[in-house]
Amino acid sequence: MNSSRRSFLRAAALALPAVLLPAALPAQQKWEPQKPIEIIVNAGAGGATDQLARTIQAVAVKHNLTKQNFIITIKSGAGGAEGMMEAKGAKGEAHKLFIGNTGLYALPLASNIPFNWRDLTPVACIALDEFCLWVHADQPWKTPREFLEAVKSAGPDKMKMGGTASKREDQILTALIDAKAGTKFTYIPYKSGAEAATQLVGKHIDANVNNPSENVAQWKAGQVRALCIFDSQRSEYKGKVTADQAWSDIPTAKELGLDVEYLMLRGMFLPGGVPKEATDWYVDFFRKVTATPEWKSYMEANALKSTFLSGREFTEFLEQDEKKHKEIMTAAKFLFNQN
Repeated sequence: MNSSRRSFLRAAALALPAVLLPAALPAQQKWEPQKPIEIIVNAGAGGATDQLARTIQAVAVKHNLTKQNFIITIKSGAGGAEGMMEAKGAKGEAHKLFIGNTGLYALPLASNIPFNWRDLTPVACIALDEFCLWVHADQPWKTPREFLEAVKSAGPDKMKMGGTASKREDQILTALIDAKAGTKFTYIPYKSGAEAATQLVGKHIDANVNNPSENVAQWKAGQVRALCIFDSQRSEYKGKVTADQAWSDIPTAKELGLDVEYLMLRGMFLPGGVPKEATDWYVDFFRKVTATPEWKSYMEANALKSTFLSGREFTEFLEQDEKKHKEIMTAAKFLFNQN
């Protein structure tokens, strides 16, 4: 073989890996969305979950956190089950997000729908929602103890607690109060926290356990009073909301003698079966979202508790929160077909 032919073959052999290299490149590239990202909202338009989705959308656009647009889809039918089943049925779709709350376990336990949060891919807990015990400002009760003593004195089912939906967060919290305080409320379900707030102002109910954002307008107007917040510590927000009170001025139930804590998950999920690289991208995305000034302003305006969990830490939270809800709902006889 002449020298020129040997040189040609040697050059071809050296060039071979370079020919194969482009085929290997995609596996080395970091995953990122390749089309618009859909966010499934399994609650009504304009509600807290919808507002959360639109805040994420606005922050992502302002800070250029992804090249892709967001599409917000309302799937609120069947008490939120429609959105859950939509997310479950999108297995492997990495461009579809679902905003989950404690209904992830409460709804299947109460209605036996074929859904489990493990059908989805947990991405991150991005906040926790507080609950307060609210009464009308005209009433004499200044502490939970005074109010609950009045409830017991009135007798079983005489005092009315309002809330959003049946066998969901507000009624579960009411059942927990009953169990701890020895009371027995008549629970009145409404379509939204806004309706429960209106009913309290009109004195059609004696109290509600709305999230802070659902009663803030009436609190500012001096129409309602917050007796306590159901957390282990007071709110972190010290800016005045009313003329003389900040969220941080509301005492915890526990410090006033009522041993009740209850928080609502605000978490992001992908359908099951998505690549780990996609989950990692979204974890990083939500870390960036929750670090922005706009997000922090949104958190304070709605008195949400700053919390970020991902990976095993988030999964463990879901497991413990599910266990807690099952125990409360079993004791209250809220489970499907429970005698």
